[in-house]
Amino acid sequence: MRTLRLFIMLVISLIGFTSCEKNAIEETDGANVERFIGLLKSNSFDSLYLPAFSVNDIPALLEYRNETQVISDFPTNFISSFYLNECALGVYVLWTIESVRAKAIDSKYLFVGFPSQNPVLSLRSATELRMVFDRNAHEAVARAYYNWWQNNRSKGVRRLMEIDPLANTAYQWH
Repeated sequence: MRTLRLFIMLVISLIGFTSCEKNAIEETDGANVERFIGLLKSNSFDSLYLPAFSVNDIPALLEYRNETQVISDFPTNFISSFYLNECALGVYVLWTIESVRAKAIDSKYLFVGFPSQNPVLSLRSATELRMVFDRNAHEAVARAYYNWWQNNRSKGVRRLMEIDPLANTAYQWH
């Protein structure tokens, strides 16, 4: 009996120690945007998932929409067969905002908190997948998300989240 009790205590201790990720952000309503951005910028974000940001975090996330720093350590949707080894920070932040929107409307594309397969833009009108990685696309999408927020934030959360920020652009998330 004593051996069993000792074994159970050991297992509980191991679970407690291994489940704490030093650089991970807690998936709570208090997820910290600045900490998230700092970890992305230093390429030390080590969670497999996006933080559980809410609509209240969108203004802080939008502050980073134009960032062009290339990051290489970030969570991606593991159902995708496309390996993305780097991404512009601003594009990644916009994809993170899209995950907030996708969760709010229970998007059919949402999978384990990810709003699409990758934080990559593609051409909406292309008959075959055409991914776009250029600065012009980043700027257009950053502007679209900013305008979406500025023009619609007073409409209420549900209505705001139902509006696709990219609807009037040439782009969509891959």
